[in-house]
Amino acid sequence: MRINVLGVGFDNLTMAEAVAEGQRLLNTAGAHYVATPNPEIVEVCRESEEARAAVNGADLVLPDGIGVIKGAAMLGTPLKEKTPGIEFAGHLVEKMAEEGKSLYLLGAKPGVAEEAGERLRAKYPGLKIAGAHDGYFQEDAPVVEAIRQSGADCVFVCLGAPKQELWMAKNGEATGAHLLCGLGGSLDVFAGRVERAPEFWSRHGLEWFYRLCKEPSRIGRMMKLPLFLVHVKQEKGRRK
Repeated sequence: MRINVLGVGFDNLTMAEAVAEGQRLLNTAGAHYVATPNPEIVEVCRESEEARAAVNGADLVLPDGIGVIKGAAMLGTPLKEKTPGIEFAGHLVEKMAEEGKSLYLLGAKPGVAEEAGERLRAKYPGLKIAGAHDGYFQEDAPVVEAIRQSGADCVFVCLGAPKQELWMAKNGEATGAHLLCGLGGSLDVFAGRVERAPEFWSRHGLEWFYRLCKEPSRIGRMMKLPLFLVHVKQEKGRRK
């Protein structure tokens, strides 16, 4: 049973449990996809029925960020822990390397996905990089066909939310992959283009503030967090 936070249902799992479920889906027939919403994406889902349906339609919905954890706790339905998409992906890739699975990287600026693939392959020698494509494409069909031809077991779809969730919901089956993961800007991190917040900031739930200090232009997006908390308080009042 999922935990409902402002209309988005989150799977109540530890990171270890989430990775195990990702592995299970990866080895299960058919196409499955993972969504990793943060408060900003929850707010998008409140405004867009299409986005909400795509996120809730995922086989695995993980809370990316301390904001969702705090929101769930405020509503009296706590989640076990935050499971950031970038960390989930790293653990999953490690398991994929052990099993000799193949990965396709989709998204980011030209060249970034290729760089990410090279670094991931170097870090996880057993991992097979099936292919890569940037996120600057106009038509889905050629990209979907390229993934299908590559024979990838898994696809990291990094197109930004909710575009990536809508893309996975629409095209997942046609790619031939068993698992697709919507991971936002993770390819920039894997490629070494963007640095994650130091452990101190992450441990204290301040990764968002660290990113804001590094990229002040994100202020508009970051304003979604206090709005999210306002809506959580309103929902808490309605549930009483």
